[in-house]
Amino acid sequence: MAPTNSVVSAIRVLEAVGERQPVGLSEVARAVDLPKSTVLRTLRTLAEVGWCGLGEDARWRLTYRAFAVGNQARDAGGLRERALPVLHELQLATGETVHLAAPDGRELVLVERLDTAHRLRAFLPLGHRIPLHASATGQAYLAACTDEEVERYLAGPLEPSTGHTVTDPGRLRECLAQVRARGWSVNPEGLSDGIAAVGAAVLGPDGRPVGSLSVSGPTVRMTEDVFDGHGAAAADAARRISRELGAGLRT
Repeated sequence: MAPTNSVVSAIRVLEAVGERQPVGLSEVARAVDLPKSTVLRTLRTLAEVGWCGLGEDARWRLTYRAFAVGNQARDAGGLRERALPVLHELQLATGETVHLAAPDGRELVLVERLDTAHRLRAFLPLGHRIPLHASATGQAYLAACTDEEVERYLAGPLEPSTGHTVTDPGRLRECLAQVRARGWSVNPEGLSDGIAAVGAAVLGPDGRPVGSLSVSGPTVRMTEDVFDGHGAAAADAARRISRELGAGLRT
């Protein structure tokens, strides 16, 4: 195996462990489509350098070294640091869970979550990958992209997360047009059953989206009656964060 391929394989194995941990050797090998012998060598190397470990249950897990390095990437662009004060205000104003996500390919990655005090709440773990078409954060992000970028996304697979996920390209175009006109997205149960959310895009200095935020909660509280109020609050928070990042300052 060439050195470059070895690095690629190691990263794929590391990601597979992170997504499935605790996980056995066979499951990792199936996930990355590599021979078990190759995966085992890779896992042992990762263990030697402290990135993962083998538990007494013969299952692999990431170590806190992986967490420490990943946490540094969590705010590499300064988005989270600039956003946090505004997100706290948004959470207090709405009383629901607030999420902040940043783009990674065809998905967003959850980089911050501020929980509601309600026992019944929306919950996604930090680092969770969120499909753009299936989520309030994703639809808000897509709506802030160019038409060409939207069409490239629509040309790819639009897998359902729930029975309410928008998977038809034509209908998704209509949803994005509504987001652009309204200023925020509305996504009832598109990502998780029983959870509704509103979202808004955060822009960088060049006016392009660098992330998005959402207000999420169970459908017993997140009803049509609160969509406009929570949506407007989310859009205002996103504008404030965008200004903090320098959006609109370039001439």
